[in-house]
Amino acid sequence: MPHFPYKSYCWAVGTTSFRTVNFNVQIERQLALLDEFWALPENKNTTWESNNAVQSKFYRFMQEKAFVDGNAPRPEKDARQITSGLVDIGLINDERRLSAAGKALLRISENGDFSSDNLLQISADSFIYLKQLLKMSCRIDDDIVRPYAAMAYVLLQLGQLSDAEFTYLLPLCTTMENTERIVSAIRNLRRGVGSRAIQCETCSTASRESQDSMRFQRSRSAYVSRNCYIDEIIVSRLMEMENYTAARDYFLSAGPVSESTIMEIGMNRKSRNYDKPYYPFYKTLHNIVFERDGAAMDTLYEQSMKINIGKWWRQYLFNTSSIKTIKRQGLSAFNENIPLLHAKTESEFRRLFFELLHLFKAKATLADYADLNKRYFKTTDSVLFVDGTVKFDVLPHCWLHGHDKDLLGMAFETTDNLAADVDLSDIADFLTIDEQRLHENLKELYDIVAATADDVRKVIHGERYDRFNALIDERFDHATLIDLLCKFEQREDKAIREMLTNNADIPTMFEYVLGIAWYVISDRRGDILSYMNLSLEADLLPRSHATGGSADIEYLYEETPNYPAHCLLLEVTLAESSNQRRMEMEPVSRHLGEYILRTGSANAYCVFISTFLHPSVVGDFRSWKSRAYYGRDYASTDVGLKILPLAAAEIQTILENKITYDRLYSIFEAAYHSDEPVPTWYKRKIVEAMPME
Repeated sequence: MPHFPYKSYCWAVGTTSFRTVNFNVQIERQLALLDEFWALPENKNTTWESNNAVQSKFYRFMQEKAFVDGNAPRPEKDARQITSGLVDIGLINDERRLSAAGKALLRISENGDFSSDNLLQISADSFIYLKQLLKMSCRIDDDIVRPYAAMAYVLLQLGQLSDAEFTYLLPLCTTMENTERIVSAIRNLRRGVGSRAIQCETCSTASRESQDSMRFQRSRSAYVSRNCYIDEIIVSRLMEMENYTAARDYFLSAGPVSESTIMEIGMNRKSRNYDKPYYPFYKTLHNIVFERDGAAMDTLYEQSMKINIGKWWRQYLFNTSSIKTIKRQGLSAFNENIPLLHAKTESEFRRLFFELLHLFKAKATLADYADLNKRYFKTTDSVLFVDGTVKFDVLPHCWLHGHDKDLLGMAFETTDNLAADVDLSDIADFLTIDEQRLHENLKELYDIVAATADDVRKVIHGERYDRFNALIDERFDHATLIDLLCKFEQREDKAIREMLTNNADIPTMFEYVLGIAWYVISDRRGDILSYMNLSLEADLLPRSHATGGSADIEYLYEETPNYPAHCLLLEVTLAESSNQRRMEMEPVSRHLGEYILRTGSANAYCVFISTFLHPSVVGDFRSWKSRAYYGRDYASTDVGLKILPLAAAEIQTILENKITYDRLYSIFEAAYHSDEPVPTWYKRKIVEAMPME
């Protein structure tokens, strides 16, 4: 039997072995750990390559630093895999030493200053990621591709990509010719032009609904609508490759199909043995198609459960996910109009089976890679992943506009400066940021007039502010904010990540949600994006870093009839019990005291918010009413510090009853000046003072 080798047909950025929550944090921590590890005297003169002992030692080092959990059976392998993604993007070299680019990123992380230092107004760390991804390339057999440059070209050509196009089609752009074909195919896809063959396979039953499995059918309908014509593009891409055509031709001409036949034409890249479950599945499906054996339907469904990508087959074959319904309905449980089930000849059946086998494998692989690609591209803060679309943010779009062909040419060439911390002009001359060109393209593309860099900053900030308000409207209504606060109280971390993001830790997300809640409570007055001392991604969701400064939200209020001009410092924490006493009592008073000393603002005060209020913390904060804060050289506040504790449960009450800040300010003032004893003060002066509808 001939052997058909697996060959890659797509690119991916990084490695699935390092697909982790808090992505930016983990990269920064990993750089710091590698830097610390190699600085140890016993490691300085050792090597990494082919040195399992050193690799295992680094894994144990990561364990000691609580960077990895568990106890890997092959620690050297895990150490290689965990660090390989950073090699790919040039932050470390093959020896796992920090490159110049990696050192630059580590310095930013250690300094804790991520503010923008470039005309694109991208944060300093993201600017490094942008340059690294512009340089980073993958080898696909004999071809070279720079994924970010390929994506940039496609976005400039098409304006934006849908999630499905980003997931299943963009990574197929592995050569200049493939890329041009993919762009053309997407244009045809959007116009509804092209072959109907594959489209009929996936879309012909979009309107069929089985009453016993409405949820399954809704899921399948969503799957269908996302993938019209996409399947035929993927199949076409695969069948351009010699190994696939050779395997298909062999399968069509082979005698009786054996287990080894199925395993070989499956071309599994890890081991042919992984495809063993396809053999009984194939035999049962063959029997159903040619013998119309409805009694075998439930067997086919159960066999699909043993295939690691069986869900793709089930979506394709069945109109229900209920095994009871399948047993009862027999052949009627099939999506009867798909061509495979109406194959008239053995050759036709084998051809369709082969194409579907590799189509579903490809889609499963591409779906797996899509999450990884998204994580890396988001680090650049240049691309927006919003409302099911992928597009450039405003300034990156203006920067690259008109450079389509330059990007296409660069996308399939390698570079020798991946590890260097270089200027954009060192990557390619056309990447130099021309301020005048930015202004011209802002006018051309967005009808925005800007004469200076300061004008641009104001415009972009206004655009971000509009998007942030739209984000709140779409995703953070009162009910959602209340639900999230409940989840923080119960520490339903998984649910919180699903609702928000996987690139921030839970405390950062708690601060983010409270910042939004307070903005809503304040009738959306003030510049909340400036008030929140958080790092936000381009899509305005929170992002954590390995280091952090103050956790304050410094909310500035202008004078109104209900209160004077003042600053409110919001300090938030999820710390409980003794941890809260140790972690919060000193920093909260220090932050407020230093703010007053720095600004001279006698009206500044602090609200401390937590899911749990420890009595000693409440007592400590109340004691600051009658004592001054002393800073350096004994500089002191003229009056005591106004610090008010507030449980997250009360934020829920405020939202539920639509209590605005105008009313809260008077409640806080009365509570602060009250002489109520500490044991009853919070309940009587805060909780019971809240007006209820």
